[in-house]
Amino acid sequence: MIPRRKTRKVIVGDKSHGYVGIGGDAPVALQTMTSTYTYDIDATVRQINDLHKAGADMVRVAVPDKRDTLALKEILNQEPTARVVMCSALGQEAKVLEAIKAGAKDFVVKPFQPDRVLDAIGKALS
Repeated sequence: MIPRRKTRKVIVGDKSHGYVGIGGDAPVALQTMTSTYTYDIDATVRQINDLHKAGADMVRVAVPDKRDTLALKEILNQEPTARVVMCSALGQEAKVLEAIKAGAKDFVVKPFQPDRVLDAIGKALS
């Protein structure tokens, strides 16, 4: 077995809604991504729930255009315990603002800085 590199443990989530430890002595967390068109809200919510039931700790959802970003608001209405952090490239300020208006709690810009990601996750969970 390859020894794990020592890292700092980060908790994603909270005890009332469920949480996942990442890094440190936490077990490996399973993350995945939906394969639906996000604007197909029912299919996306169904797939998020199916992936969660199958053992995914975190599920990523793509929002490549405005109709996907607008769908995010309804997805969050159907899944009120979900927490969203928008990940974006530089120069995508309009998309970030759309996501925030739709319910994203914060955003991070690629390339990611670890401390900024932790700040965004903390804000999403507060």
